[in-house]
Amino acid sequence: MSPHTPEGGSLLSGFSLEMTGKDVEALHAAQDVLPAGTRVNVTFLGNEDLPMRLAAASAVKSAGLVPVPHISARRLGSTAELEKFLGTLADAGAVEDLFVVGGDPAEPMGPYEDSLGVIRSGLPAAYGARHISIAGYPEGHPDISSGTLWTALLAKAEALQEQGLEASIITQFGFDTAPVLAWLEELRDRGVTIPVRIGVPGPAGIKRLLGYARRFGVGTSAGIAQKYGFSLTNLLGTAGPDRFLRDLAGTYDPARHGTVQLHFYTFGGLRATAEWVRDFQEH
Repeated sequence: MSPHTPEGGSLLSGFSLEMTGKDVEALHAAQDVLPAGTRVNVTFLGNEDLPMRLAAASAVKSAGLVPVPHISARRLGSTAELEKFLGTLADAGAVEDLFVVGGDPAEPMGPYEDSLGVIRSGLPAAYGARHISIAGYPEGHPDISSGTLWTALLAKAEALQEQGLEASIITQFGFDTAPVLAWLEELRDRGVTIPVRIGVPGPAGIKRLLGYARRFGVGTSAGIAQKYGFSLTNLLGTAGPDRFLRDLAGTYDPARHGTVQLHFYTFGGLRATAEWVRDFQEH
């Protein structure tokens, strides 16, 4: 993979994206644009239930894609709830790949304070998980200190290695490549060699992108916005990650930054994101 590919096409190889439990129809509409075997994360939102999450994961699998169901640790009310979720996924053949995250609630709804607790329980592996993704935050987290984030990430990477599980990191999205690359360098300096999927916003309305950025504490200063390729004075417009990806491809060095792929947050829709990737690769 060349670090200087002008269009960043090589970074798009094997990209992943995500959907919610409510996006099954949108998935069907995008199916013909998504390469077979594409990894599709299925979120674990508070307003969705087990049948909805299962239906989404099953739809991904039926489409010839790889379902990656999320587990939100702090949303789990009990160990029994976790086991029921994992058992249901196993019955559907959708438990091998998981993304385990702490989740939004300020206070745990059950026994798991964070994603490390879920991983250390051994339950995902016991039910058939083989690959677990964890979260990374190149621009930090609005409610968690940098030191705490690094301690947790290193502990999770170690726990996954001890259990013989494949691992990867999926990062929060951002609009600036500089903090992403700096974070990757620190990650590798800390001895973490597992692959990373860099979170990228798919094409979407500028107002929507900024709304999600504020929600997740991602930097959106005027300078960063301009660097990404949109104007804060034109909130009715749309923006795609073209400039972000070209900047990343121009400075990414596999020898320094390790194995890197892309993960798309589909704020503007599954098909719009899949079509953007297809068109970007063709030009």
